Amino acid sequence: MFIVAITGGIATGKSTVSKVFERHGIPIIDADKIAREIVEPGQPCWQKIRSAFGEEVLLPSKEINRAVLGRLIFENKELRGKLNQITHPTIHRTIFWRVFKHFMSGRAYIVLDLPLLFETGILMDFIHKIVTVSCDSDKQLERLLARNELSEPEARNRIDSQMPLEQKCEKSHFVVDNNGSIDDTEKAAMLIFNMMQESNKHWYNRAFILGSILIVCFAIYFVCKTFELWPMSKVL
Repeated sequence: MFIVAITGGIATGKSTVSKVFERHGIPIIDADKIAREIVEPGQPCWQKIRSAFGEEVLLPSKEINRAVLGRLIFENKELRGKLNQITHPTIHRTIFWRVFKHFMSGRAYIVLDLPLLFETGILMDFIHKIVTVSCDSDKQLERLLARNELSEPEARNRIDSQMPLEQKCEKSHFVVDNNGSIDDTEKAAMLIFNMMQESNKHWYNRAFILGSILIVCFAIYFVCKTFELWPMSKVL
C-alpha cells in the first residue's frame, strides 16, 4: 500500500479533490474530521480543552464552540500552541491507526487529507505522492469569508497562520489550480487519480515488506540453529 497526501491552505478546495478519489472507492483519512471527532463532549480532548480554556468555549449543548475557540487561538499564538498540544497527539495516533487498518485490509493505496501536512511532518517518510490544492490569495480569502462567519482581519489571521501556499506547491509532486470552476478542479484531480491507478508502487512496497520479514525470519532461524549446534560444554 502507498499513501497519497492532499494538502493546501484553508479554503483552497482540498475537499473537492479528496471527494474525486472517494467517489472512485479510494479510502480517505480526513484529519479535519478526526479533529472534530476527538473533541466531542466527553472525549478526553474535550475534557482537556474545557479545563484549559474554560466554560466560555462551550455551547449550551456542551459541544465545543468552534467560533469562540477559533477566535481565541488565532489571536494568540501561545493559546494555539496549547490547543495543538492537546489535540495533535490524539489526531496523529488516530491517523496512524487508520492507516495501519487500511494496510492490513490489502488496499493498494489510500488518501490522507491533511491541511497541516508540511507543518506537522506526519508520515512524510511514508507518503508516495503529495498533491497541493492552491488558488490565488484573493480567491482564498473570498471563499473563507463566504464559508465562515469571520471578519476580514480574522480570516487573514487564519490564512497567515499556515505555511504559504507557494512553499507547499514547491514541496509537492502535483499542484491542482483551484481558481476556476469545480468541473475544472475535478478534471485535474481525475488526471492524478488515473496516474495513481496505473502505479505499481504498492507492489514494490509489499515486496519490500515481505523481503524484510523473510530476512528477519532467516536471521532468527540462523541464531537459533547456531545456539542449538553450539556444544553445551562451551556454555557450561
